[in-house]
Amino acid sequence: MLVCFRAGSTASKRGVEQMASEERILVSVRLRPVNAREAERGDGSDWECTSTTTLMFRGNIPERAMFPASYTYDRVFNPKCSTRQVYEEGAKQVALSVLSGINSSIFAYGQTSSGKTYTMVGITERSMSDIYDYIDKHPEREFVLKFSAMEIYNEAVRDLLRPDATQLRLLDDPETIESSAKQFMGRGNSSTLLACVNFVDLAGSERASQTQSAGMRLKEGSHINRSLLTLGKVIRQLRSVKVL
Repeated sequence: MLVCFRAGSTASKRGVEQMASEERILVSVRLRPVNAREAERGDGSDWECTSTTTLMFRGNIPERAMFPASYTYDRVFNPKCSTRQVYEEGAKQVALSVLSGINSSIFAYGQTSSGKTYTMVGITERSMSDIYDYIDKHPEREFVLKFSAMEIYNEAVRDLLRPDATQLRLLDDPETIESSAKQFMGRGNSSTLLACVNFVDLAGSERASQTQSAGMRLKEGSHINRSLLTLGKVIRQLRSVKVL
């Protein structure tokens, strides 16, 4: 599952106005094709793309099941769709909105071995290529790009761009954040836009009862599921407001 959401940047009034008339959260689903090992066992997919927005469950549904047989998303990609198509139709507009001063995030959610990393690598590479291509075509504008790469594992945050990859301390200073935003917004005639785009490859989501994990694996799964639960609450909160 590919989730994209955008938020009007505090530095860009135009970005806020644009987001007010557009959908903020877009959810796409990409079905992974059956791999060679699964094909040898005769395994098949229980899901079928009945349209570009509808996913149908073809497996056995227990009687009195509480979940529906079909689900509707903003976009559904069948197993034959390439990563380029997923990017062009499901993520490109969101990723490149950063060039208009709109903050955005794109992340992949799903079980282990469902193709999250494969999809996110392709989307990240194509996004950066298009961003640099845009910069080359607009020499009249000045761009400053900053990059960071973080890993969060068992509640520990590491900077992947540092050779030692030491654990980082998380600091929360609301006063600094608030003053910085006010200082930037105070530039009434400024033509500067400040925004960021996040590419997130989430950890696999599994039930402990199904994986039969124990020890360190159980602890890892506990942290992952708690983080995903919190993420779900954040998304629901963002979805409930009119302008972020």
